[in-house]
Amino acid sequence: MQSTDRPETRLATRLAFLVGGFALACWAPLVPFAKARLGVDDSVLGMLLLCLGLGSVAAMLATGMLSARYGSKPIIIAGGFGLALILPMLAVAGTPFTLGVALAAFGACLGSLDVAMNIHAVEVEKGAGRPLMSGFHALFSVGGFIGSLLVTVLLSLKAGPLAATLLSSAVMVIAMIVAWPRLLRTVQAEDAPLFVLPRGFVLLLAALAAITFLVEGAILDWSALLLTTEGRADASHGGLGYMLFAIAMTAGRFAGDAVTARIGDRAIMLWGGLVAVAGFAVLLISPISILAMGGFLLIGLGASNIVPVLFRKGGTQKIMPPGLAVAAITMTGYAGVLVGPAGVGFAADHIGLPGAFWMLALLLCVAPLCAGIVTRNQEQGEADAHRSYRSMDA
Repeated sequence: MQSTDRPETRLATRLAFLVGGFALACWAPLVPFAKARLGVDDSVLGMLLLCLGLGSVAAMLATGMLSARYGSKPIIIAGGFGLALILPMLAVAGTPFTLGVALAAFGACLGSLDVAMNIHAVEVEKGAGRPLMSGFHALFSVGGFIGSLLVTVLLSLKAGPLAATLLSSAVMVIAMIVAWPRLLRTVQAEDAPLFVLPRGFVLLLAALAAITFLVEGAILDWSALLLTTEGRADASHGGLGYMLFAIAMTAGRFAGDAVTARIGDRAIMLWGGLVAVAGFAVLLISPISILAMGGFLLIGLGASNIVPVLFRKGGTQKIMPPGLAVAAITMTGYAGVLVGPAGVGFAADHIGLPGAFWMLALLLCVAPLCAGIVTRNQEQGEADAHRSYRSMDA
């Protein structure tokens, strides 16, 4: 069997996460150009953007089934190269129908890559015998930063959407060529079922993922409005809140593997959740702008390593095939991103935006409350891994 504890397999996994974040971020600056090119109103544009989400969710379900039979490598390769192929089409699609189809295909590639790279990450982490998941997820954020920066710079230099996407696709192709031979060739057992209805422990992991992703999506869409309408920042500085949140989350994930190796998954979920909830309190209570901004730092830092823990537990549980469990967690988390911002808007209409954010804080309390359940019967295995990690450090 191919070793899962090699530097090249870790590199390939990081490149997969990098490509996923990079591709998604490359599309965001193209949205205004697509709207102007097609001449559609906001309602039609919203329906088109929904195609991306629908394609992602459908592919996530299929990827769990396929990875249970064929492994994650071919899906990562197909998803990564598919993103590079379809991205330029998003820059030239001339009708709402063609753009909708292209967005659905782009979303399918993104969703399949998202599930497969997390399944692959679970196997690599198992082979390494120490936490690696947080660092992998940090690379997704880094890819997002690089992708948005690259496309924005190219567009500001008047390169045009097509030229910008072609260059971005070339970057993704190079990354996938480097990753291809280094990905694991391991395949699940031939008699693995293609579908198992999520239940019990896996449902809990999926629900926690949905809550955490919901919070992230809500901060992305509503933080600027919260700051500006509550008088904590003027309109030109409204985006600072999410920027600080994203920086703290990325930094927390880069440090997360080493911290998790020393204190364990239970402490990460418990104290991380408490810090994130405290961040909401600081944000909503502080009358001073700079203190409110500090709340975003606490939320990002505290929430940064909760999702990596959930994926790790999904990949090591025995209730259902790991690939299907990871797919269920990913799909439910993505649903949280899609539904969350709309839910916050609905709540804000009835209790105000600060009240809606207090509801987010209350929801996030579930993570530290469930820390013991999520890590039950695994403390001894973690303790052994921590001792091994410390001996390697020494």
